[in-house]
Amino acid sequence: MTMGKSRARRFKQPGFSPTSPVTQPAEAGEQEDSEALQAGDLLQKLQSPCPEVREFACASISKLVEQKQVIPSLLQRDAIRCLGPLLLDKCMSVRETAAGALRNLSTCGGFEVCDDMVTRDIMTPLVALLRECSAGFDSNLEPSIKSKDSPKNYVEDIANQAINVLWNVCESNSKALSVFNKEHCVDVVIQCLRKFQSNMELVISAAYCLQTVTEDNPDLLASFDAPSMQTLETILLTSATTMEMRLLQTLVAGTVWNLKERIPAGSQAESLNAILRILAEVLDLDSGKFVIEMKEAESLRLRAAAAEAEAEEAAAILEEATLNEEDSVMDGTVEEQRSKGFYDLNPVSEEELGQASYLLVAQKSALEMIVNMCCSDDPSDDEWEELSSSDESELCMEKAVMDGGGQLMSPLCLSAEIHSALLNHCIPKKVLEKTHFPNGDALQICRQTAAWKPLITKLYSVQHRALTCLHNILSMMDIESLGGISALQELSLHLSELVFTENDIPKRDEFLEAVSSALRALLQTMASKGIPQCMTPEKIISFCQACVTSQNTSTRTNAVSIIGITGSVLAKIKNTAENLELMGNILLGFAANDSSLVVCGGALDALFDVFADGEEAEKAAVAINLLQALKKLQPAFKSKIRKEGREKYSTDQLCVLDNVRTNLRRFISYLESMK
Repeated sequence: MTMGKSRARRFKQPGFSPTSPVTQPAEAGEQEDSEALQAGDLLQKLQSPCPEVREFACASISKLVEQKQVIPSLLQRDAIRCLGPLLLDKCMSVRETAAGALRNLSTCGGFEVCDDMVTRDIMTPLVALLRECSAGFDSNLEPSIKSKDSPKNYVEDIANQAINVLWNVCESNSKALSVFNKEHCVDVVIQCLRKFQSNMELVISAAYCLQTVTEDNPDLLASFDAPSMQTLETILLTSATTMEMRLLQTLVAGTVWNLKERIPAGSQAESLNAILRILAEVLDLDSGKFVIEMKEAESLRLRAAAAEAEAEEAAAILEEATLNEEDSVMDGTVEEQRSKGFYDLNPVSEEELGQASYLLVAQKSALEMIVNMCCSDDPSDDEWEELSSSDESELCMEKAVMDGGGQLMSPLCLSAEIHSALLNHCIPKKVLEKTHFPNGDALQICRQTAAWKPLITKLYSVQHRALTCLHNILSMMDIESLGGISALQELSLHLSELVFTENDIPKRDEFLEAVSSALRALLQTMASKGIPQCMTPEKIISFCQACVTSQNTSTRTNAVSIIGITGSVLAKIKNTAENLELMGNILLGFAANDSSLVVCGGALDALFDVFADGEEAEKAAVAINLLQALKKLQPAFKSKIRKEGREKYSTDQLCVLDNVRTNLRRFISYLESMK
């Protein structure tokens, strides 16, 4: 009985990253007043008859919302209804900055702000704007290139901002998604995708949006005609020469996976292999080495540019010196122009940094796709659910997933076609490689340069996603597909060592959740197959104690489950009573003191497993006064369910907790009968 079975998370887009420093007034009250005044002043400027003033106000709001505490003040002043009409402003630059302000507002404000935007009817002007963009895509304007010598294509740049707003609100709000379907917005998004040879920024935004709106959206399937599917296929089959293209292909592969029901039955195997080929190619790349290569390339480019600028400056100085024949002037000018030339070149285009970032995002997206491939299609919730496997429905499911050879295969989660394709492309091996800590040299390089520091979190995010992915693969695949018994034993040592190897990890709670989830799935698999564990009980206990202080409920739930799995195995082995006592006390501590009823229930579930039967378990139960401890816990547990249940927990979780409550009563009766 293991409470806290994990469902795959649907990972959300990253938040907006502020790019400018934020100055804070000395007093909080003064700060709030200042921000409120600033917000009110900017919203007034949106009504100005002068387009330059309206554009300035939109751009200022874009920056202001990076300070999230300002957002309520803007919403109270009806900022959304003020910005909405400007999406259709006569001035194209105002349209672009208004869409940019709404994009940042929806990203920084999160789901609640997106809901508010839909309530205040942002979809009407947004859809109208996208239709106008669609009509203007085929104009003779040149593509928007970030160069002073190239004309600006406002249509594509406006569309890029608008698509991002559309993506945000559709991800957050079902009504927005319904409007997307009804108004055939998919046609505009597909039209944006066709620009992949000229405007990759727009295309990647469109690909993110399309992957989001096609997930669990059967009403949209009919909107994908043959030309639309051909566009997706063309992108998948294009040779990827840049990391931007690899990211685009990964996102489009995710869309094709979401649209698999739209693909003819005879082509589905081919499509699945095409998807996994893209994911395998992305995961094949060594991101640590690539970061190092890109930093070296950036350094070489900067040195070459500086040398070229210095040569040009020297030539100009020499020409001036020849004309003036004044050495002193020449010497002063050399120093001045060298300095000016270097710093003019120093703000780099960040092309190498961009390529490294695209690769890491592509790998993270690829791993998230594999997570979704290897989990239930149940659309009821897109967050991690805490469920119990101790009720009859789960037991029936466990019987259903046994195939003829006694191997764990889920007909809901992993079809024979997916299983075969994952193995053909060596996906389990590639995922395992990504679970290792990032390249130390790459991390050091990123630490030394401010612009590259954000890559540190991205490098670790790939590892976290790989660990989550590993959890699902372990839960779904048979032992031989995972490399056999010895491979699983080595993997258990690898996972346990991860916790003790490194402490300076960004988002450590997220890391602990991922690694504990993977280890839990591995130990469940090994225990069900009778495979001896390489981890000592002491190591297991230390691992779980490292998870105890986590603020993440899933991490603590995983910890009690790991103890339950290990303890139930130990209970069948001689001379293990001492370790069982220690495990029992840890579980009792969780059951009595954890702030989450889910964790309390998981700890009780684990206690039922560990002390169900066996001489060693009986000895340990007597030593820790288990019967008396559970009798003391019982009324408190029942009371917490009554008081907190409906307020804090879902219906599914309440059913599980009620099941644990029933099992607790039965287990106490069982212990009493053993006296």
